[in-house]
Amino acid sequence: MIAAAESCTAGLAADLIARVPGASSVFWGSFVTYSLDAKVRMLGMSGELLKKEGAVSRAVSLAMAEGALEKSGASWAFSITGLAGPAGDNSDVPIGTVWIGIAGKGDGKGIKSVAKMFRFTGSRNEVREAAAKAALEEVLKNINEEF
Repeated sequence: MIAAAESCTAGLAADLIARVPGASSVFWGSFVTYSLDAKVRMLGMSGELLKKEGAVSRAVSLAMAEGALEKSGASWAFSITGLAGPAGDNSDVPIGTVWIGIAGKGDGKGIKSVAKMFRFTGSRNEVREAAAKAALEEVLKNINEEF
């Protein structure tokens, strides 16, 4: 089973998975943690981590994926956090910056996690769609390689 924790994509990746017939046999569900408070309450993340690193960061993408893994009990989880635009309070983060985190219990020797940064261009919705698709590609790549 796989779970998701989505921020800037607000459930788009979950929607892409659910479009596939039979998805319920492998998809646990998704935490849509758009706000900082949702990340803390739903995923058990540290508010201090969010303050220190910022929501759009490697550390937060890893913590989101690991939180989704723990809270869901799934074998794999992925996260998407980024800035699709406009900049708002995150003006130090370029629009289109997205971090995708993946956490898994792949080999049975504890949790492994990885994160990768992407820079997408286009409108707000184009960035969100590109991020959702990239996350699913990264999940497949990492599950097939088992990190």
